[in-house]
Amino acid sequence: MKCGDRLPFQIFPGIFSSIDSYSKKVTMANFDLYGRVPRWFDGFGELGQPIVVPGGRKFQLFDQETNILLTGVPDEILRHPRHGIWIGDYKTARCTGNQDALAAMYEVQLNCYALIASRIGLGPVYGLGLLYYEPVTDIGAAGATSLIREEGFFLEFLPKLRPVTLQPHIVSPLLQKVRDICDLTECPAWLPRLLQVGPSYERHESNQFVIRRST
Repeated sequence: MKCGDRLPFQIFPGIFSSIDSYSKKVTMANFDLYGRVPRWFDGFGELGQPIVVPGGRKFQLFDQETNILLTGVPDEILRHPRHGIWIGDYKTARCTGNQDALAAMYEVQLNCYALIASRIGLGPVYGLGLLYYEPVTDIGAAGATSLIREEGFFLEFLPKLRPVTLQPHIVSPLLQKVRDICDLTECPAWLPRLLQVGPSYERHESNQFVIRRST
């Protein structure tokens, strides 16, 4: 809010966006071929058909109490004819269950998507889930023949599923916390430790702070 609508920091390299995009294409290609999402989705239960995910300009919610615009773009939305919609997000990482330091952030992320989806009229949300696509880095004797080519090589991914509890009611209190932090006149001492990205802070005459990543 105090950075001119620009991200003050970014913790994910751009290559992950390319892998996410490819993952979406894999899901849609499987549906086009077989009339269903890939079978590794079955761990989430009965799912539906992929639908076009609205862009960030449409997939958003304005919270009047905090004057915050909540927006984002889910990786996958599946519509079931009876249950409603299921929202999933792809993660190119190893699934470590509750030990994942980012698990709480992902849970909030998906519940924000659920709240926005229901508010903009996509229908009731009945489920949320994370799909971790873990890179398979062990090359066996047989694998070398199929994975290595003269012009390059292939990297396989093994899907691991993690259901996320649907609890959109957690979003409103968090938005209020964001508003409280943004209304502070000084940077709280705990913020650099929370971000854990090594930023430095510059105080401006307008009491605004610019967060810069350390190089």
